Amino acid sequence: MNSPDEPIPLADIPLTDRASRQPGGGPQYRPGTDGPGSPGAAGEHPEQTIGYPGGTGEMAERPRDEMRDYRGSGLLRGRCALITGGDSGIGRAVAVAFAKEGADVAIAYLSRDEDDDAAHTVSLIEEQGVQALSVRADLAEPENCGYVVERTVAAFGTLDILVNNVAYQSPVDDFAALNPAQWAHTFAVNVDSYYLTSLAALAYLTPGGAIVNTGSINGLRGNKQLIDYAASKGAVHVLTYSLAKALMDRKIRVNCVAPGPVWTPLIPATLPADQVGEFGSQAPYGRAAEPDEIAPSYVFLAADRLSSYYSGQVLAPIGGETLPG
Repeated sequence: MNSPDEPIPLADIPLTDRASRQPGGGPQYRPGTDGPGSPGAAGEHPEQTIGYPGGTGEMAERPRDEMRDYRGSGLLRGRCALITGGDSGIGRAVAVAFAKEGADVAIAYLSRDEDDDAAHTVSLIEEQGVQALSVRADLAEPENCGYVVERTVAAFGTLDILVNNVAYQSPVDDFAALNPAQWAHTFAVNVDSYYLTSLAALAYLTPGGAIVNTGSINGLRGNKQLIDYAASKGAVHVLTYSLAKALMDRKIRVNCVAPGPVWTPLIPATLPADQVGEFGSQAPYGRAAEPDEIAPSYVFLAADRLSSYYSGQVLAPIGGETLPG
């Protein structure tokens, strides 16, 4: 019998269980049936919009973001992590994966509208027998970036891993419609908070620590409707390169995950209904990723046992696209 920290061999998992588990409700990615090129894998999202910032419970089709099929192996045992934008989507999946690897996990999230999602994520973390903390804070406000770090350290006593994941986007149909206020807010959330939270964390990160930033395929190739978002994600990529060099002498690794389209509450909360319905169909796989498919990239970059020779890297899980742009 496997212990909780031992991976379960694939052969020990019934085929029906592997293919059809659907945690969290709604249509789910099924290994072997919804992969690249599978009929019906794309264009099946409900044409739905929800209020910003978006809650998982409001989605007609909920993402797979609880890492139900993931088995940890103690890669992060004894470590403490802070994940911004950690209440849902990629952030939730990463939080649960880290917990399953043995880490205590703090999540930061934007507003009362996300309280339910944050509480659920905390419960998923605590199910793994580790400590959890949720902190509500708008990271567009500079003082809150240091605040979430201090709250984490006060709760856990230390900080070993920082995941800068919070993000904002708002599409425009014409460049002339992109006003300076939106540009400034996008950069405040997507770039300034990464800089300020990393700066605050530097007082606590020790040799062997890790920073993992969330970039985007849009930061690699641009996007005519998400001009400010794409530019901010390009800045995140270069910030990653630069911090990796700057923190090398401190033995703190800095890397980035730049996903392609991922099905999260942010999508129906920020895109028009018709674009929601076909979201992800442009990827070579013909569909968007589920957050559970992206989270292992963060585990890899956070775990020194797996990625000790990696710093300044942008890992791009983009659904089969080999040359962005």
